[in-house]
Parts: sequence; structure tokens; C-alpha cells
Amino acid sequence: MKTLPLELSVARKADAKEIAALVNRAYRPSAQEAGWTHEANLIAGERISTEQVLSLFHELSTILLLRLGQNIVACVHVQGGQSGAYIGMLAANPAMQAQGIGKQMLLHAEAYAIEHYDASVLKMSVLSSRPELLAFYERRGYVLTGQVEEYPLSAGVGQPIVTGIQVLSLQKAPANPPLKQES
Repeated sequence: MKTLPLELSVARKADAKEIAALVNRAYRPSAQEAGWTHEANLIAGERISTEQVLSLFHELSTILLLRLGQNIVACVHVQGGQSGAYIGMLAANPAMQAQGIGKQMLLHAEAYAIEHYDASVLKMSVLSSRPELLAFYERRGYVLTGQVEEYPLSAGVGQPIVTGIQVLSLQKAPANPPLKQES
């Protein structure tokens, strides 16, 4: 398989519209564009708006991008916090899925969380109706925490079209956690 010349970068506000379009194509695509990560058969409506992407540009919050030339082909959001870092909004262009881009993006997110946010725990969430996605993260060392929340109907991330969808929390201790300073 030919290796693509992908470039990692940190997103800027000017990228927000393209990021939102990518995330919506990855999560809620048309039938002919659907990759393996889509949830269009579970949730109706946009996954994220440009305004919601713009709200992620603040202290302790970074969106990482993979570009092929000028085009954004993958993204992930990393949010630092006192109890670790949260990784979310992992998305790859549906036409390029199943080529290892998602795995690569997740590794970049984990490394960024450790280096820039001193994360000793990496956290994320997945919809209960997405067993293939849960398995993807479990193969990468994430484990269910037992924390389960209702689907966030008021968050502006779409409306479930099937009943019983919940949000499951996962976490992972990084292989190379940051060194703690002795006091």
C-alpha cells in the first residue's frame, strides 16, 4: 500500500467550516459517501456546526488536523483537564477510511495530550449503538469505565432515530505517562 504524504498541524479558526464539513461527512454522510464510522442510520441531523467547532478554540483545547495538500482529511479534538485529557471528534474523510488514518490521528491525539496537557488518563466517549467503534477503541487499549449517560438531546448534535442510545465513557492510561514533579 502506498503511504500518503499527510501533514499534521494544529487547526486555526479559519479551518472551522472545513472541519465541521469533514466531521458531518464522516459521522452523518449521504448513503453513497458513507464510510464505516458513520451513524446516519442512528442519528439524524448535523453532528456539529461551524459555530460549535469555533467554540472549541480556547485554552486547553486543540484540534489536530491531517492534511493531504491543502485538504483536511482527518481531525481530532483534544481537551486538557485536571483529571486527564478528553479525546473526541475523531473523523476521517469517508473516501479515505480503512487506510489507517483514524489510528494515526488517535496516536497523534494521545501524544499531544501527554506532551501538552500532561495527561495521565485519556478519556473519550462512544455511542452505545456503535459496537464496531467501541471495538476499535478497545483494540487500542481503551476500557469502559461503567459511566453511562443519556444521549445529549439539547447539545445540538442531532436527534436519535432509534431508541435507547446512550453515551458510554472509556479511558486509557497512556503507555508513557508524564513524569510527576517531586515537591
